[in-house]
Amino acid sequence: MAATPNDRNTIIQILKESHTVAVVGLSPDPDRASYEVAEFLQQRGYRIIPVNPNVSEILGARSYPDLVSIPEPVDVVDIFRRPEAVPSIVDQAIQIGAKAVWMQEGVENAEAATKARASRLLVVMDHCMKKEIRRLIEEGVLVPTGPQPSLPQG
Repeated sequence: MAATPNDRNTIIQILKESHTVAVVGLSPDPDRASYEVAEFLQQRGYRIIPVNPNVSEILGARSYPDLVSIPEPVDVVDIFRRPEAVPSIVDQAIQIGAKAVWMQEGVENAEAATKARASRLLVVMDHCMKKEIRRLIEEGVLVPTGPQPSLPQG
């Protein structure tokens, strides 16, 4: 049975089994959410592949203009684009054989999600990977890796 979007088990499976994350719409601006999330993922051992046609490198990794230009396998496509841009991104995710599509907070496209699931991709919509990882670490479901945030003193 295909997993439904945002099913807890789907979120856990993606986060545990994925190693390479193509971040579509990754901004080179450290103040943008896409940069913050990608940096967080990178610090926890995920391999980040920026997808942004306007820059050559972000977070020390080569940036590609689109998913089909990436010369290696991608586990999950993390989308930081407007909902109307999602269908073409999902088409490319299917084309490259990605295992999952993750639409960040504020990004939902039910039609694209249905198409992705029909092609056997796992789908999450309107959730933040960083927040989900933190929540699952707190619950003991995920083991923390990489640099740990400092705890408040006092």
